[in-house]
Amino acid sequence: MSIRLRQVALVARDLDAAEAAITDSLGLEVCFRDPGVAEFGLRNVLFPVGHDFLEVVSPVVPDTTAGRLMDRRGGDCGYMVLLQVDDLPAMRRRLGEMGARIVFEAVAEGIHGLHVHPRDIGGAILSVDRTGPPCGPDDWPWAGPQWRDHVTDSVSSLTAVDIAAEDPAAMARRWAELLGPDRLNGTTVVLDSGEIRFVPVTGGRGEGVIALEMATDGPPATHGICGCRVRLVPDPRTRGQE
Repeated sequence: MSIRLRQVALVARDLDAAEAAITDSLGLEVCFRDPGVAEFGLRNVLFPVGHDFLEVVSPVVPDTTAGRLMDRRGGDCGYMVLLQVDDLPAMRRRLGEMGARIVFEAVAEGIHGLHVHPRDIGGAILSVDRTGPPCGPDDWPWAGPQWRDHVTDSVSSLTAVDIAAEDPAAMARRWAELLGPDRLNGTTVVLDSGEIRFVPVTGGRGEGVIALEMATDGPPATHGICGCRVRLVPDPRTRGQE
């Protein structure tokens, strides 16, 4: 089965400030604002990272899942990890075998995603998504119809997400139980594109997404965005070609 790190979502109290920080620090452009997230008491903004995506959501009503997460973790923080797979029925079967609950099914034209209860996988809300007709494997309807028009040359892909855990090895094994035991390398789950790294909790903020990594042809850098570190690292596809 092919599995790709396709999108990471962060949550912020001030969406406009988060948007400004991302455009100014990372050189990304907004590609979509999804009216559908109002169903969850949120508004959002999406940015293409090459052909991957960064999303920020922000609560607009009290007592949302995202708002409670910020309360628990002490402010803006990581929220969701979205993986693109090519066999959603197999993922559904594995989730059932693990006893992991599907809390929501996101369905739109050309895409279907399963949201996994964070208590059953650990560290984040995980969504496993499959595209299908009329969409191809490089399409991503969650990012709107014109996302390719907003791709910039500042970054080229999402390469990793770091998730803090009280027991990184145990959480890594749990994710690998779903994604494939052969993908486990220490406390890292290696995907066909990108990887998920499980690291110890530090700073008293508890378990959750704490960092992202993006490939760039520019100089390496680290930025603080929505309570997470965003590291810009050399693009592995071009490293050593100069």
